[in-house]
Amino acid sequence: MDPLSGTVAAKVEEQIERTVHLIGFVPEGQLQWTPPIVGAWPFGELLGHLLDCLAGFCAVLYAAQPERLAHFAALRDLPVNGICGPDEARRRIGAYWAHIAEGFAVLRDADLARKLPTVFVADGEAVLTLLLGNLEHLINHKHQLFMYLKLLPVSVGTPDLYRFRA
Repeated sequence: MDPLSGTVAAKVEEQIERTVHLIGFVPEGQLQWTPPIVGAWPFGELLGHLLDCLAGFCAVLYAAQPERLAHFAALRDLPVNGICGPDEARRRIGAYWAHIAEGFAVLRDADLARKLPTVFVADGEAVLTLLLGNLEHLINHKHQLFMYLKLLPVSVGTPDLYRFRA
């Protein structure tokens, strides 16, 4: 793996690992719990949306290396944004992570600057920009999960949210 794409992959892996860690704190029978915030999603919908966050990485990696990752096209058929329980979320996140790791393994640093057309920017955006946008999306919803847990209240703290470097 090239150095820059490997660094991005490591950060994505870290955020996925912390997300899975936080999912482990979701109490049994709380999939329908919704925080007292107007428009908030229930836990189950948030867990389903986390799958959408990971599908976004797969879409970018597929677009960057469509020949080598042609089998990623089948991921579009998997349901996201539905109600999902913690066990299913962890299992499916593991499957998405396997694809993401495979995608990063074939991604080259030169690919990071290459522009890909998107539904939002017809002229395209750099692969790195798209990956960072997906990382931001995942981190925002990971933090949303953290806040939901705090509001229940579940005893979670900063070490649950971040991986500290030695």
